[in-house]
Amino acid sequence: MSGNLRILIVGKGAREHALAWKIKQSLLVSDIFIAPGNGGTSQIAKNLDISETDISNLLNFAVSENIDITIVGPESSLELGIVNVFKARGLKIFGPTKEAALIETSKDFAKKLMLDNDIPTADYKTFDTYLDAKKYVNSISLPFVIKADGLASGKGVFIANSYDEANKFLHEQMVEEKLGVAGKKIVVEEFLSGQEVSVFTFVDGVNISSIVAASDYKKLLDGDLGPNTGGMGAYSPPVDWNEILSKNIKDNIIFPTIRALSSLGTPYSGILYSGLILTKEGPKVLEFNCRFGDPEAQTILPLLKTDLVELILKISDNKLDDVNVEWADQCAVSLVIASAGYPDDYFTGYAMSGLESINDSILVFHAGTQMNSSSNSFVTNGGRVLTLTSLGKNLQEARNDVYENINSKQLFENMFYRKDIANF
Repeated sequence: MSGNLRILIVGKGAREHALAWKIKQSLLVSDIFIAPGNGGTSQIAKNLDISETDISNLLNFAVSENIDITIVGPESSLELGIVNVFKARGLKIFGPTKEAALIETSKDFAKKLMLDNDIPTADYKTFDTYLDAKKYVNSISLPFVIKADGLASGKGVFIANSYDEANKFLHEQMVEEKLGVAGKKIVVEEFLSGQEVSVFTFVDGVNISSIVAASDYKKLLDGDLGPNTGGMGAYSPPVDWNEILSKNIKDNIIFPTIRALSSLGTPYSGILYSGLILTKEGPKVLEFNCRFGDPEAQTILPLLKTDLVELILKISDNKLDDVNVEWADQCAVSLVIASAGYPDDYFTGYAMSGLESINDSILVFHAGTQMNSSSNSFVTNGGRVLTLTSLGKNLQEARNDVYENINSKQLFENMFYRKDIANF
């Protein structure tokens, strides 16, 4: 099977472009398909006209085209049970089952799991009626955090600094249903202070790999101002990251979480993304995600020295301990290029130019792009359009390389990016 593997990647963002780029490097692979993919992925793989939520057609394609392994990018596919469906047909697929993925798709489930297993996290209460939630938030001290229970593409977390703001957010979610069913149940948490870090660990149900960490920027504007987004940039490793901290997180958060899910009869397999905050009392969990982050994937995958396909095959056979997961001793900085108006109202269809003028030292991962067949050029097709990633011997070197390559360039009309990623 060496050199002949046929891979299907599910998703359409820069995360999936980064996965395809990494998988392309494997000598085990012959063909890569991406459903649905984007303009950038069309240059290194075959895009499919199948949505990431169209599980039945994804299954039909995997069966008919003899796909050896499917790699799931987005959480929406996992919530719909793609892993369960594929495994029921005897197909190899990378990602947790629908039941294990509840640690991301339900904040309430995740909080109960942590509370029951002494995994450090913020104190909380859950509500499924607006009046009860409103009564509670008006009785507690500011600031506090309100979270939609379900998936919200990074937009379901609100830090309340006033009661008026809190009541407005509650009404938008629980009454107006701005986030649909995701916000009909909400979690109210104590506000925690400290540095936030994203920690990634490969898991095969029992064993975990060495871990890698990054810090991302969720707010739209410089200085961490403006609304939450899917992410405007990231860097790795976080400031002051060290082996003592890494071991603390593995021993007190990751291992207990994996054991807890196994004890429920829902063993976790895939990549575990732990969103943590480093408080004075030690690391605490803000949230779990059950897939690579975006833009963190574009930041950490270039640092992965181990063959990703070999690694995923070992995980699918529950033999993660047979492979040594190695990360490069370098730093990475990623910058998201967005379209003005994101994350709210923005235009698409802008012609793109100038990508060829970006230095080869920069990895360019496409997100909201598509290929215009008539002009054979890229046009914008989303809010977050590109991620630019650079590696360096330190964060300053990597950061300088990214910004020197994008400053003064106009890749498309009304493009926008933060100026302060990894600026210390």
